[in-house]
Amino acid sequence: MQPTGAADEAWYDDEAGPVVRPYAVTGGRSAPDRGRFDLITLIVTRGAVPATTHLFPEQAAIVDMCRRPLSVAEIGAELDLPVGTVRVLLGDLLDAGLIETHEPPTLSELPSEDLLQELLAGLRAL
Repeated sequence: MQPTGAADEAWYDDEAGPVVRPYAVTGGRSAPDRGRFDLITLIVTRGAVPATTHLFPEQAAIVDMCRRPLSVAEIGAELDLPVGTVRVLLGDLLDAGLIETHEPPTLSELPSEDLLQELLAGLRAL
């Protein structure tokens, strides 16, 4: 017979990693309070973080990484966190004014096929 508690810990080992961490970091939230973050939304740090600002280590890493634009998907991959967790962290950083977002252009904002054809013809004429 195993000692009390030993059976409860048998499933966990050092390779399992933090089991509850994303939930704890987001305070149980599964969606950001503000902002919509597609996988391809680019995130850029706005400037230096004020000394009085308290950030989770993951948020500090995001601010540091995003000195150059990174997509939400890239941030999740770099931090090895679920994208939902990353979105909540980004929402908090957006609320604090520490990051800005750049949405990908919509189809209506892209140049028309006719314009691209004329541009291509002009380049070939050079």
